[in-house]
Amino acid sequence: MRSHLLNDLTAEDYRRSVTEGVERVAAKLATTDRPFTGITVDALAPRIEQIDLDKPLHDTSAVLDELEEVYLRDAVYFHHPRYLAHLNCPVVIPAVLGEAVLSAVNSSLDTWDQSAGGTLIERKLIDWTAARIGLGPAADGVFTSGGTQSNLQALLLAREEAKTDSLARLRVFASEVSHFSVQKSAKLLGLSADAVVSIPVDTDKRMRTVALAHELDRCRKDGLVPMAVVATGGTTDFGSIDPLPEIAELCAQYGVWMHVDAAYGCGLLASVKYRDRIDGIERADSVTVDYHKSFFQPVSSSAVLVRDAATLRHATYHAEYLNPRRMVQERVPNQVDKSLQTTRRFDALKLWMTLRVMGADGIGGLFDEVCDLAAEGWRLLAADPRFDVIVRPSLSTLVFRYIPAAVTDPAEIDRANLYARKALFASGDAVVAGTKVAGRHYLKFTLLNPETTADDIAAVLDLIAGHAEQYLGESLDRAS
Repeated sequence: MRSHLLNDLTAEDYRRSVTEGVERVAAKLATTDRPFTGITVDALAPRIEQIDLDKPLHDTSAVLDELEEVYLRDAVYFHHPRYLAHLNCPVVIPAVLGEAVLSAVNSSLDTWDQSAGGTLIERKLIDWTAARIGLGPAADGVFTSGGTQSNLQALLLAREEAKTDSLARLRVFASEVSHFSVQKSAKLLGLSADAVVSIPVDTDKRMRTVALAHELDRCRKDGLVPMAVVATGGTTDFGSIDPLPEIAELCAQYGVWMHVDAAYGCGLLASVKYRDRIDGIERADSVTVDYHKSFFQPVSSSAVLVRDAATLRHATYHAEYLNPRRMVQERVPNQVDKSLQTTRRFDALKLWMTLRVMGADGIGGLFDEVCDLAAEGWRLLAADPRFDVIVRPSLSTLVFRYIPAAVTDPAEIDRANLYARKALFASGDAVVAGTKVAGRHYLKFTLLNPETTADDIAAVLDLIAGHAEQYLGESLDRAS
């Protein structure tokens, strides 16, 4: 079985196998005419269940044939212009090339003696991102697995910087539409069940700074310790951006760590047209960015950035077999000194390849296109009497629901929208997301594909309306 190890003796086998795999994927991408086949769990699960993993096929072509049946044929394809659901972007070719390189070389970005140039490339990209944010000369950071880990690490640093022995007294402030990872991080960090204070939002789904000021003041008066304010630079549900300059002022006034979760909105850092929408981010103490959302990178590619590199010491642990303390004096750059992870992929290479081939303006131009598309989609929805749309988009998200002319029961309208989303997914013609607003079911377009057009949006809206009307018609038939 040594013939399967990638080395100097098997380089030609590697080239042949990977080429065959790439050709299969390329053929699939070229012929995919809808984002999903509509296959159900009940239909696909038995096929995978019957595969005996203890009986290998011993042939790459045969395995790829099998993979076509159990994965490639029925995968959800984010590159299709009518995939409009979650924060999944189509990926750029230079990043996919980087993925192929990093997987084959398999560097581990924990210590210099496992990564060498990879370490320096990651550090250069961290410096580049920190400069784009405007964090200043003392800034630093590290790549992570995604926004949830980035938020966790940022709040870990904030907890330690709060300098209190009583975790029960610590409070974190985030808007009512912030990411769930804020609550999850608080739990993982040992904070109390009521540690996260939910701040109400305005009609544009932006944190109300008057309410934040009130809660910060009450926190101090109650003898509690304000640990961090989490401002969101692009909420998952609405793409809304909290008023960062005003929040920064309050954080400075109360001496509170300011974290900006810009996992979604980080694309504005490269934007040619809309960079000002995230002004104020430069005043943060820490920032989450997800390149695999709005920089068109393959999963995973994320980072956490900090204004003061010294705060990263709170994630440092020295092990004699890996990164002994003496290496700091010897100026050996070990990224594990900054990271919650030990073994870690060289995900930075994907962004490096993208910037070297396309440039920042190339990435930013693509993100600007989807922001422009969202604005056009909002105008379509606002002019269509079949739909109720909320929140003019700051990024590329549209939240709306179908409103029939003859039915006024909100619960029945909820069921019609739920049915429309499920029926659309089952058809495979398009994929859209859903959420709740004020307890009611809404649908959601998350537009991250520059190939999606206004005609695509209009066509999907017609499909949604058709499915909803079918449900309501059948409902009336059942009632009669």
